[in-house]
Amino acid sequence: MRTCSYEVTARSAAPPERVFDLLADATSWPRWAGLPIAHGSWEREGEPAPRGVGAIRKVGRWPMFGREQVVASEPPSHHAYTMLSGNPVRHYRADVLLAPDGVGTSITWSATFEPLIPGTGRLFERIYQRLIGSFARRLAAYAEQPTNRRHE
Repeated sequence: MRTCSYEVTARSAAPPERVFDLLADATSWPRWAGLPIAHGSWEREGEPAPRGVGAIRKVGRWPMFGREQVVASEPPSHHAYTMLSGNPVRHYRADVLLAPDGVGTSITWSATFEPLIPGTGRLFERIYQRLIGSFARRLAAYAEQPTNRRHE
């Protein structure tokens, strides 16, 4: 089975810290990810709690949810996760790199995976490229809005 991959990019006028905070917080996904993500929660906290390495987030829309485990959390520049369930692929790992870009952030979201069904790799590359590209653009735009800042 061949390894498949995709990479998408986006740019936000928000600083990397702001983008990282939204990306790494499962509970914020329904606010910025769009129609496919109506629910975001923590199934298990990681180290440091709640969103660190080992955390498992549940995101999606009933009846289809994905479970993802955080495998790298290096604020504000690197967030990575593996897919545990909810998609027709295996060995899915995504890395999101956030780099300062002037006063904003360059977002590079990439992943590798193997399709469960032989011959569907290119199809899933295109599907993920569109879906995750939409997530990256929505994350970038949401992070820019001052009214969307969390009150901590």
